Amino acid sequence: MTVVDESGTVPIPGAMVVVHWSDVEERPRRETVGSEGRFLLCAPPGATEVVLWAELGDDSSEQAIVALAPGEAREVALRVLLSRVRRGRLIGRVYDAMTENPVATAAISVVGHTGVSESNRQGQFILGDVRHGVHQLEVRRIGYAPLRYPIEVTRGVTTEVDIGLVPMPVEMEPIVATVARLRRLEIKGFYERKYWGELTGNGYFFSPEYIERWRPSDVRFLMVSNVPGITWKGANRRMSSGFSRLTCRMKFFLDGFEWPGWPRIPGSQLAGVEVYKGPATLPAEFGGSDARCGAVVIWTK
Repeated sequence: MTVVDESGTVPIPGAMVVVHWSDVEERPRRETVGSEGRFLLCAPPGATEVVLWAELGDDSSEQAIVALAPGEAREVALRVLLSRVRRGRLIGRVYDAMTENPVATAAISVVGHTGVSESNRQGQFILGDVRHGVHQLEVRRIGYAPLRYPIEVTRGVTTEVDIGLVPMPVEMEPIVATVARLRRLEIKGFYERKYWGELTGNGYFFSPEYIERWRPSDVRFLMVSNVPGITWKGANRRMSSGFSRLTCRMKFFLDGFEWPGWPRIPGSQLAGVEVYKGPATLPAEFGGSDARCGAVVIWTK
């Protein structure tokens, strides 16, 4: 796989490639391409399709959907549209509005848009390269009432959609909830870690919407009020040794860089916060030999 500029001739090193297997129960991940703009991707067992796109700062490539076959090697070129992001992306989940179970093989499309996505076994889907503006989102699945819902797509922004389909012939209104992700947090992997962290119970995550509702005076007040065992001095009581009164000092990160102690960030400047209370739950980028007490990861607007 190669990441290149719009002309298709100049490699772009350091770009981030987002990998999403459509039919395998494996979390989406981000990989950084090498100095020659190339990246080798090996498919997990059972994978037949992968969705790829590249990101570089606020710029991104168009989405590529690649069909896979056992023993076959594919060469894919992702063209980054530098400073010319014209399209948006929809990503989300389809579920049964009565049971809240995921709905697989639902067809998701935007009226007037050529692409069609199909939800996987977890009900998840991605629909990329959608023109900005207000569109009609259409969802169809045998056994459920068809849904058509107005949705706004923003340039260079991924809009997350939760779609509750109503089984036929039950009469009730469909359920749709949308939220536009902050592009900065998405590029940094916040939403991906939040999704899987909440699914597995690893970590505490405070989204922009939560912070807006809570309106904390500063980041310390948000943490101490919402995460058990964290002190005002940035220590983790839960990781203290035996009966010692000494508490365990956590690591701190501000916008991806390690920080010596609590950053003095007012609540109005917070975009998102992640808290990991032990080494077993820490993502690799926030780990290390000095991270046995956990870490607080702070993102600003």
